Amino acid sequence: MKKLTEKACPAIEIFIIFCFSFYHQNRHTGDKHLLAQVEHTRRTASRLADPQQKSRLGQFFTPASIACFMAELFVPNRRKNCILLDAGAGVGSLSAAFLDRWVDGEFDYKHIELHAFEIDETLHPYLRQTFELYKKKPTITSTIRSDDFIIAACDWLENNLFARPLPKYTHAILNPPYKKIRSNSEHRLALRRVGIETVNLYSAFVALSLALLDDHGQLVAIIPRSFCNGLYYRPFREYLLKKAAIRHLHLFTSRSKAFKDDNVLQENIIIHLERGGMQGPVKVSTSTDHSFNDLTVQEHPFDRIVFVNDQERFIHVPTALNQNIVERCPMVCWSLDDIGLTVSTGPVVDFRVKAHLREMPGVGTAPLLYPGHFSDSGTEWPKAGKKPNAILCNSDTKKWLYPNGFYCLVRRFSSKEEKRRVVASVIEPSLFGDAPLIGIENHLNVFHENRQGLQKVLAYGLAVFLNTTAVDEQFRCFNGHTQVNATDLKTIRYPSRKILTVIGEWAIRQPALTQEKIDNYFETLTT
Repeated sequence: MKKLTEKACPAIEIFIIFCFSFYHQNRHTGDKHLLAQVEHTRRTASRLADPQQKSRLGQFFTPASIACFMAELFVPNRRKNCILLDAGAGVGSLSAAFLDRWVDGEFDYKHIELHAFEIDETLHPYLRQTFELYKKKPTITSTIRSDDFIIAACDWLENNLFARPLPKYTHAILNPPYKKIRSNSEHRLALRRVGIETVNLYSAFVALSLALLDDHGQLVAIIPRSFCNGLYYRPFREYLLKKAAIRHLHLFTSRSKAFKDDNVLQENIIIHLERGGMQGPVKVSTSTDHSFNDLTVQEHPFDRIVFVNDQERFIHVPTALNQNIVERCPMVCWSLDDIGLTVSTGPVVDFRVKAHLREMPGVGTAPLLYPGHFSDSGTEWPKAGKKPNAILCNSDTKKWLYPNGFYCLVRRFSSKEEKRRVVASVIEPSLFGDAPLIGIENHLNVFHENRQGLQKVLAYGLAVFLNTTAVDEQFRCFNGHTQVNATDLKTIRYPSRKILTVIGEWAIRQPALTQEKIDNYFETLTT
């Protein structure tokens, strides 16, 4: 097991000692650590669960190692009593991990009152079985609620006359369901009534749990990383940052291993929040998977987590202690607005204009460009294959087309195996002869100047800058999925127009551009 950094917190070190014993020496049995028994229950419940029911509810059960890690993030305090919320409790793994810490004497609470919300009543026997393990502790009381957590919490926060009362919780530990919320659904309308605007059940659970916490109450949740960036999650990020201080972020660097039993291909993080806390430095830890064998912990100032002038309030998860070139270079400080450029999603959605698409260019058509037309070796158009190469140019399609010219393009999607997430290319107008208009398909982002082409040197300079390893590293700090949205590209800081032109002039002179050559040149330019 690798050593932690010198800045690792005592709670993490305690966890490593426990986890090592749990998995390699199997000492935690009997009454001392009851989570081991709950883990057996979890595996049974996961195996027997109806896959369609799990999908409908967005259910994913928490492995014991993750539950332990999450429970260890709570900081002991001087409260005499604890009121714990476990919303979306499943079989009770998270509650059991928290209670085990209390049984071990790490929390000095005289009494723990536990509220477990679980809408799937088929899991209630497992939950009762879990809580039965702690019946010898008379100072623990537990309540299982089968009602819909979102509706119950919203009714209470809205002061609904018929709402069942909820307390001010001192702690919340969550593995909430992951499922999109329809804009016209009962959940979405209920959330809006209490001032919460969000698009997924997991962010709704976190927001409501924060709203139900007492002042300086603590929340630990394992959730998808998708909320860290993107337009749709901006209201949630603003709500979270207004209500709480971020204390700890843990990133699983593998997409598939944290919840491998449930085949979850999602980049997940664990977040520790303190409601109403004063924001200070943030601990950031990483591990490949739920074994935590390669756990590392670093501490970062908050302005590396949320940039001071970032209106989108993106949440970055830096994986290196030192700032990369983009962060520390004073010349990379301009917004796209500052340099007079715009980035947009490619306007041609092919299935909506299917009747106008043509396999090959011909009379009355405009070139149509897909990501597949671009590669490291250059642009290949037209290209034989499954995708069309042209679109009819007529009164129905002209509004979706751009004037032929130099443009910088960035693919919107990349596979998780690719080395770089940000992949930029340049449109060379000479490739299309005298075609006055071109079509850019929806899976590409396009940099333009008021819907017009760019200067050649500017287009190449922009593409080279975006293709640097430094930009890709910076991008991955706030983007945890394979999609590169125009909003993300607007958030990045850029060199000035003049510097981008210098980069472009250099790039055009090169007989070939390799990743090493691009990175070496950019580093020279910024030192």
